[in-house]
Amino acid sequence: MNPTQQLLLNTFILFLAVCFGIYQLDSRLEQFYVFNLPQLKEISSAAIAQHGNNTQAIADSIVSALRADDKIAPYLSVKEEWVFNNAGGAMGAMYIIHASITEYLIIFGTAIGTEGHTGRHTADDYFHILTGTQLAYAPHKAPYTPEVYPPGSIHHLVRGEVKQYKMDDSCFALEYARGWIPGMLPFGFGDGLSSTLDFPTLWATTRLTGKEMIGNLLIGKF
Repeated sequence: MNPTQQLLLNTFILFLAVCFGIYQLDSRLEQFYVFNLPQLKEISSAAIAQHGNNTQAIADSIVSALRADDKIAPYLSVKEEWVFNNAGGAMGAMYIIHASITEYLIIFGTAIGTEGHTGRHTADDYFHILTGTQLAYAPHKAPYTPEVYPPGSIHHLVRGEVKQYKMDDSCFALEYARGWIPGMLPFGFGDGLSSTLDFPTLWATTRLTGKEMIGNLLIGKF
């Protein structure tokens, strides 16, 4: 076997090993999750019921409830920091509550409305609508009918699927993603690198995301 053939063989073996490792880890992702969906639903619904259309009070109530859980509190961000988010042609703002390799939990939304492409992701994404209404459109499912998500509902974007979505004049959600989060990052940075060229926002997003991911990794949470 000549050196070129040996290099190709070694590369192929490495590729198979990486694929097998990802497959094995993917089947065990559940054990790394901090949050569970019934709890997030319960906390969100309680906050909406208590505070109505007061988005600030709803968000504060959700974060306070999470911090009161001793099993979750160590993995939450220390303070509330907002940053613009441009992705898939849509623009809003987000506050990162938690970010790791396998999960993120954010408050995402806009006070003036937006519309764009959801992206096709390596994680399941759950939008718990807090205030306002989100519309989604999936022509392969219903070519003439929008999906409508009012406050208290959950819009589940299944891993690998894609939709068009719209948030009305003022709409905010508790967004929870679980799966391979690094695979979602190129979508989150794409607009900033190719169209807006808003490098201060890109840096702020990188700093906040990296701080949370690395911090959680150091305390043993993937």
